[in-house]
Amino acid sequence: MKLSIIKIGGNVIENSNELAKFLKLFANLDGYKILVHGGGKLATQLATKLGIESKMVGGRRITDAETLEVITMVYAGLTSKNIVAQLQANNCNAIGLSGADGDAIQAHKRPIKEIDYGFAGDVDGVNSLMISKLLDADLIPVFCAMTHDGNGQLLNTNADTIASELAIGLSDIYETTLYYCFEKKGVLMDVVDDDSVVKHIDVSKYQQLLNNGIIADGMLPKLENCFHALNQNVSKVCIGHPSMLHSENELFTTITL
Repeated sequence: MKLSIIKIGGNVIENSNELAKFLKLFANLDGYKILVHGGGKLATQLATKLGIESKMVGGRRITDAETLEVITMVYAGLTSKNIVAQLQANNCNAIGLSGADGDAIQAHKRPIKEIDYGFAGDVDGVNSLMISKLLDADLIPVFCAMTHDGNGQLLNTNADTIASELAIGLSDIYETTLYYCFEKKGVLMDVVDDDSVVKHIDVSKYQQLLNNGIIADGMLPKLENCFHALNQNVSKVCIGHPSMLHSENELFTTITL
């Protein structure tokens, strides 16, 4: 059985027209599927309105107690329910979840090393049996970027990581393909040329792109997640614009070992 796990980035979530187009594509996707979403920029906007400073280090959010409250409101509340309601309008019977719901994704608070990330969670495991029961009941799980530690503490967890860990955890049951959707068409050779897509990346090509500085900044952790998933039995990973979910679009990046 095949399973598609699709992570959608913040820039699409913030654009109501782009989000509506994506959710229609997602709803029409055949087979078992799971959606994972972020919402960091919306959380930052709400935090600013509430007079809470958003602290970032190396692109990662410092999640203090106040910020965790905002993230919970935005990720598990507003963004999640908006997405679920729109999927229902597309005849897609979705159910919004955090990692705490059904004990779906367990994590631990990230240990303090050079930086204290606060209530940031690193994933320990996925409750693949519970999630597969939802899929068998024709429910479409929609996961926000939150996990829990089993002791009552919610944790902010990177959405790319959640998507890859779900793909890994469910690869024992399904043939899983992981899709990272964002505003670009894929991994680009030239950041100013949207059509300069690298269509296939394997381990040797990845090393070559790294050495040449083509893969850098925010794409680095994304690619690290991709290869981590592939090394844990995920079938393949695709990166590109949401239109790659349409069978006629062939311009996106496929990553394999």
